[in-house]
Amino acid sequence: MTQIDSGETGAILPVPVVGYAYPWDVIGDPTFADRARSLGVTKVALAAAYHTTRAATPLHPEHRIVEARSAALYRPVRAEAWAGARLVPPAATWVAADDPYGEAATILAEAGLEVAAWIVLTHSTLLGEANPDLAVVNCWGEPYPYALCARHEDVRRYAETLAAEAVRDTPTSTAILEACGQLGFGHGGHHEKTDGAYDAAAQLLLSICCCANCREDWAGRGLDAGATVAALRAATGADAAGATVDATALEKILASRHAAADELRHRVIAAVREAAPGVVEIAVHAQPDTWATGASPGLTPTTADDVDLVVSFCWPTTEASVETGRRLVEAVSGKAAAAAYVTVLPPTTEDAFGGHVRALVDAGIDQIHLYHLGLAGADRQHLLAEATKVPTTAATRTE
Repeated sequence: MTQIDSGETGAILPVPVVGYAYPWDVIGDPTFADRARSLGVTKVALAAAYHTTRAATPLHPEHRIVEARSAALYRPVRAEAWAGARLVPPAATWVAADDPYGEAATILAEAGLEVAAWIVLTHSTLLGEANPDLAVVNCWGEPYPYALCARHEDVRRYAETLAAEAVRDTPTSTAILEACGQLGFGHGGHHEKTDGAYDAAAQLLLSICCCANCREDWAGRGLDAGATVAALRAATGADAAGATVDATALEKILASRHAAADELRHRVIAAVREAAPGVVEIAVHAQPDTWATGASPGLTPTTADDVDLVVSFCWPTTEASVETGRRLVEAVSGKAAAAAYVTVLPPTTEDAFGGHVRALVDAGIDQIHLYHLGLAGADRQHLLAEATKVPTTAATRTE
C-alpha cells in the first residue's frame, strides 16, 4: 500500500493498490496469489468480460502466451440468461476451465485476497462485425466494429446481462466497469496505421457516432441531423481548412452521448446489484475530459453520483497524467473516490515510475490501480512492489 500522512495525527494511512490480472494468470499458477499478496496489493481486478488480446504470461509455469481470439465472457454462457438476445458473447474457449473467472476468483478469495470483476462492456469486434447497425458510425458512414453504440437497446441489454452474469455466484466485492459509454476513433487494432494522421480536433469529430439511432436523438434535441453530419464531414475532409461545426450543435451532440452513457450505466449497475448483492463497490473507468471516448469515456455530469469510485487513465509518466489526476479529484470531490490507472510495462521506465505514483497521490488520488500482475515479467516485479511502497509528502491529506 502506498502510504499517506493523514495530516491530523501524523499517522501514516494506506492508499489501496488494486492489481489487474486475467483468469489465465491465476489458473494453473499456484504461486500467483502469494506473489500478489507479497507485492502489497489489497485487491485483484480480474477480467470477467474482456476484449480480444494476445497476452504474454512470463511468470506462468505452464504457458508463455495466451491468444484471446475475441471479446468473451469468462463465465459459463447460460442459455437462459441470453434467451432472445440479439447480442450474445462467446465463451472463452482458450482457457482450460469451464468458468475461468469464477475459478480464478475462488482461488484468490480462498487465499485471502479481495476480488474485483473487471468488466469490459461495449468493446467487441466480433459482435460489431456481425451487427454493423449496432456499431459506432462516423460522419463518413464508416462503422467502427470494435465499438458498440450505447444508444441501441440491444447493446444496453447485452451490457447489463454481461455484467450480471460476470458477477453472479462469485466471491466478488467490486465491479469495475470499462468501456461504459462511447468508444470512438482511437483503437489499438491489428497493425494500426492511423497514428498521427489526424490531429486531436479531427479525432474528436471522427469519434462522434452518427448511426441512425444517434441521429434520431439529435433530431429530438432540435438538430438538423443531415446538416450536422455534413458539417462534420466538411470539418474532417481533405480540404477542411476553415470548416467548423457549430458550438451549439456540439453541445447537443455531447448531451446526447452522455444521456446514452448514463442510461447504459444505470442499467448495468442495477443488473449487478440484483445479480450479486455481495458487490459492495461499483467503479467505472472514465476521464475528466467530457469529450473523451474509448475504454475510459468522458465523465458525464452524473457519473460520480452513481458510483463509488472513478478510475482515470494515467499511464504516461508525464505532468499531463498528473493533471488528469488533479482534474479527476476535483470532478468527483464529495461524490466518489478517485483512482489513477498506472502501468509498469514499457515505455514506463524505472527512474520515472515511483515519482509518477508519488505525484498522483500528492495530487489527491485515493487509490492506485496497477497494470499488470500477469503481464509484468521478473524484471518488472520490483516496480509492481514499488507502487505499494512509494512515500509521499501529502502532509495535509485527510481520510
